[in-house]
Amino acid sequence: MSDRSAPAPVSPRTAFAWWLKLGFISFGGPAGQIAVMHQELVEKRRWISERRFLHALNYCMLLPGPEAIQLATYIGWVMHGILGGVVAGLLFFLPSFVLLVGLGWIYVAYGQVPAIVGILWGIKPAVVAVVLFAAWRIGSRALKNSVLWAMAGAAFIAIFAFDVPFPAIVLAAGLLGAIGGKLAPERFRTGGGHGKAGLSYGPAIIDDDTPSPPWARFSWSRVLLLSGIGLALGASLLGLLAARWGWQGALAQMGWFFTKAALLTFGGAYAVLPYVFQGAVEQYQWLSAPQMMDGLALGETTPGPLIMVVTFVGFVGGWTKNLFGGEALFVSGLAGATVATFFTFLPSFIFILAGGPLVEATHGEIRFTAPLTGITAAVVGVIANLAVFFAAHVLWPQGRAGTIDLVSASIALAAALALFRFRIEIIPVIAVCALLGLGRGLVA
Repeated sequence: MSDRSAPAPVSPRTAFAWWLKLGFISFGGPAGQIAVMHQELVEKRRWISERRFLHALNYCMLLPGPEAIQLATYIGWVMHGILGGVVAGLLFFLPSFVLLVGLGWIYVAYGQVPAIVGILWGIKPAVVAVVLFAAWRIGSRALKNSVLWAMAGAAFIAIFAFDVPFPAIVLAAGLLGAIGGKLAPERFRTGGGHGKAGLSYGPAIIDDDTPSPPWARFSWSRVLLLSGIGLALGASLLGLLAARWGWQGALAQMGWFFTKAALLTFGGAYAVLPYVFQGAVEQYQWLSAPQMMDGLALGETTPGPLIMVVTFVGFVGGWTKNLFGGEALFVSGLAGATVATFFTFLPSFIFILAGGPLVEATHGEIRFTAPLTGITAAVVGVIANLAVFFAAHVLWPQGRAGTIDLVSASIALAAALALFRFRIEIIPVIAVCALLGLGRGLVA
C-alpha cells in the first residue's frame, strides 16, 4: 500500500469536464473504453480503488445494455448522486450522437460522393474481420466447457439455418442456464466476472473501505420511486409519440423496438446487432442491408459505444420515412435518431440509478449468474452468424450467384491477420482500411 494520501474530493465541475473528455476519446469498443476508465480513474486520478472499480464492473456485466456506459454512470452516481450518474452517462455518448447525426446527414445527402463511397468500401471488409474477432474474443473467455460450446453451436444453427428470432434464442439460453445452474452449477460459473482485485495504486477517494453514500444504500422505497420515474418517463414519451403520429407510426415503433433491443443486449453491441438488423431492415424497412453495413462501419470509427449505431439507424429511418415532409428531411432524421438513442439508453440509466444496490447485493450467487452464463454462450453463436452474414454481403456483393470480390476479400483477410495474429487495435485497422478504400474511390 502506498503511503500517499487520498486525493482531494472531486467537484462536480471537474467530473463534468472529465466525463466530457471521455466521450471524445472512448474508441476501441467496451474493452478499450473500460481500459481508459481504469487507467484514468483508478491508476492516475485515484477517484475509485481497484477493488471498487472491479466490483462495479462485475455488477454492470450482469445487466443488459452497454457495460462501459453503465460503468461510467455507476461511478458518476457513487461520486455525485443521481445527477452525477446522469451527467456521466449522457456525456459518454453525446459526442458520438452528434457525430453520427452529422455523418448520417452527409451519408444520405451526399452518399454517392466518390470519396465517401470509397471510405465505406474499404471499411466494410474490415468490419467482417472485427465482428469475427469479437466472436472469438467473447468465446475464448466465456466458453470454458463442452456444454457452453454446445449452446453456442445450437444458437448459431438456430439463427443461421432456421432464422429463429434473437429474443427467442436469448430466452431459451437463459432458461437452459437457470436449469443448468441447478443441475450442474460447476458448468455455469464462468459468466459475469472479471477477476479479483489484486492491485493498489494508493488511497482513493472511493477506497475499499469507504462507506457507501446515502443515495447508494439499498432502500425498497428508493428503488420503487426511481424505477417508477424512469418507466413513467419512457411510457409518457412513447404515449405522446403514439398519440401524435399513431402507434403504427415510425417514431412510436422506433421507441418500442429500441426499448426491446435495449433489454436484449447481453454480451455487448455485437450480440444485439442481429436483432436490430432483423427489425430495422427486414421488418420495418427503415433502411437497407447495405445501409446497415455502412452504419456499422461509421459506428466503428466514432467514439462511444458501438450500440450507437442505433443513432444512425434512427436517422436514416426518419429520413427514409420522410416523417415531416420533403422540406424537413434533416428534422425527420434527427427525430428518428433522438428517439432511437433515448429508448436504447433509458433502461441502462434505470438499472444503475434504481437497481444498483439491489443487484450488487446479489452478485456472485449462482442462481442469478447461471442464466447470464447461458445467454453469453448463445451470444457467441449469434455473433458468429453475424460475421457470416456480413461476409456474404461484402465478399459477394452481387449475391451468391456472383463472383467473390477478391480485393474486398484481401482487405478482410489482412484485417483479420492484424487483429488475430499481430494484436493491432481495432481503430488503426479500420483507419488503414478506410484509407485504402479512399484511394480506390478517388482513382475510380
